[in-house]
Amino acid sequence: MAVFLAAISSVDFLIASLRMTTPLLLAAMGGIYSERTGVLNIALESMMLIGAFGSFVWGYYSGNPYLGLLAAIFLGLIMGLVHAFFTVTLRCDQVVTAVGENIFALGVTSTLYRTFFGVTTLQPESPGLPQLALPYLSQLPVLGPILFNHTILVYTGLLMVPLTYLVMFRTTWGLKIRSVGEHPRAADTLGINVYLVRYTCIIISGILASLGGASLTVGGLRYFQENMTAGRGFIAFAAIIFGRYNPVGTFIATLLFGVTDAFQLRMQAMGVPLPHHIFLMLPYIVTLLALIFLVGPSIVPRAQGIPYVRYER
Repeated sequence: MAVFLAAISSVDFLIASLRMTTPLLLAAMGGIYSERTGVLNIALESMMLIGAFGSFVWGYYSGNPYLGLLAAIFLGLIMGLVHAFFTVTLRCDQVVTAVGENIFALGVTSTLYRTFFGVTTLQPESPGLPQLALPYLSQLPVLGPILFNHTILVYTGLLMVPLTYLVMFRTTWGLKIRSVGEHPRAADTLGINVYLVRYTCIIISGILASLGGASLTVGGLRYFQENMTAGRGFIAFAAIIFGRYNPVGTFIATLLFGVTDAFQLRMQAMGVPLPHHIFLMLPYIVTLLALIFLVGPSIVPRAQGIPYVRYER
């Protein structure tokens, strides 16, 4: 118990928890846009992995981490367009499409990384995003270093929570998004372009998920390795279900994983005499248990996973 309290009581632990939450939070906030329109996006994993790789490579060769972010945004846009083209235009099975994209991302990033950098024990490093201390706020006791001294991606993730909530539940566009996910034919009869709304939201999903991947490389470790996301895209998807497709609930779900991830790293650093594999499994076990025992009935968009064909009888 003393070890447990020591591990979670420090300011450094809370800072690490927030940073561990950021990749999942960005991906999950993007996933909400896609899910709310009725398009399953289990391809968040591929979008995160492509974003992590692209931001690292571009940041490494340009020497500028912000150019790495621009690369992540561009690649996320492309991945979003690809997913939208297959699921919305071609009306392919959304699960099969996502599986194909995830396999593609894993293969292409591994191959290109070995092509660019070869097989070496020395990890190439790209420049990292600087910590941006907010004036005055970062000087606050306790809360200052925890909330107001992070990279731009951490601030973006936190900002996306209230922004997504306002968009979804306080704007006309948010109403259109939810109506497309609930009853696309009724939305179509009211003059809402179902295809355009779905395309736009899937692209937003791709961009945010790609930035979530970038937070692992230029926003964190500054290096890339094969399968670096390690299932975080699937955890982000689970967080959306855990949060009942609500940005606030989804944030709490991603925070649960981030805290657990930071905890397992802290326990390893403190030299707890247990196999490190147990600690690596801990965040995934906690997420699985939360889905089993804590998630109640979710109001799933009624058109989720169903391709829309205009004027179909």
